[in-house]
Amino acid sequence: MMGRSMMPEEDFVPVISEGELKEGSMKLVNVVGRSILLARQRGQVYGVSNRCPHMGCSLANGTLKEYIITCPCHGWSFDIRTGEYQKAKQIKLMTYECKIQKGKIREITG
Repeated sequence: MMGRSMMPEEDFVPVISEGELKEGSMKLVNVVGRSILLARQRGQVYGVSNRCPHMGCSLANGTLKEYIITCPCHGWSFDIRTGEYQKAKQIKLMTYECKIQKGKIREITG
């Protein structure tokens, strides 16, 4: 859930039930053909591309500490809020706007 969105409600699709993503955890989902890793921290839900830009490893098998997800293959770390690689901010994961609404986690499709 990333602040107030200017996107129409119909651009958000339900992905999973809110209860399926516990605080401090991650869950891999497929939305409109995209592999997206959801993470929940401090009541907010963040969505990032599941593939590390270094060697394409799945981040779903990585670790999440606070807002930093670390790739299990070579230790690259990314901020789930911005997608930024911690050692070179110009390298980023694709991020997806998410929100919690009516007990569902929704992701933007546009």
